[in-house]
Amino acid sequence: MELTDAQLVRRCRNGEAGAWEALVERFSRYVYAIVVQAFRFRDHDAEDVFQDVFARAYERLDRLRDDEAIRPWLAQLTRNACVDRLRSSSSREEAAGDDLEPADVDETLAQLDEALAVRDALSHLSPDCREILDRFFARDESYRTIGEALDLASGTIASRISRCLDRLREEYTGRKGPVRSSG
Repeated sequence: MELTDAQLVRRCRNGEAGAWEALVERFSRYVYAIVVQAFRFRDHDAEDVFQDVFARAYERLDRLRDDEAIRPWLAQLTRNACVDRLRSSSSREEAAGDDLEPADVDETLAQLDEALAVRDALSHLSPDCREILDRFFARDESYRTIGEALDLASGTIASRISRCLDRLREEYTGRKGPVRSSG
């Protein structure tokens, strides 16, 4: 069974072997996405900020007040590291007068958090559901292509997708509260 974020943080604090690597693995895509999508850093700068964030997290993990709050804490460390990087690459005159953080950072962070919540809900579905939803939504495969790959009749695909979406909605709602209407 997969550890919760809080359990993983506790194991890191206790110095358990492999816990830090597991924490970095769990949150690496999130941190990198903030750096690249919200702050629009190029590869070299993004990698430097990424390393800085996890170095800061390692050094300051004892300052995290609530083990459940690791994700927002990492997001704030990432924001701060990005602004520090921007500040160090800007002249002092520019940095003094301008807000270095892009205007849509909060929106991008909300979208990333939403994506992580969906990914977490997906991870709790059966492998069959994960595969069919991945093929249809992420890979944009047709019913026919999915049916051939999974040895299912094309007509069965739509009902499976519908059932799996219902399971995903239940799993997601259980984690985030009521699902917002898209209309």
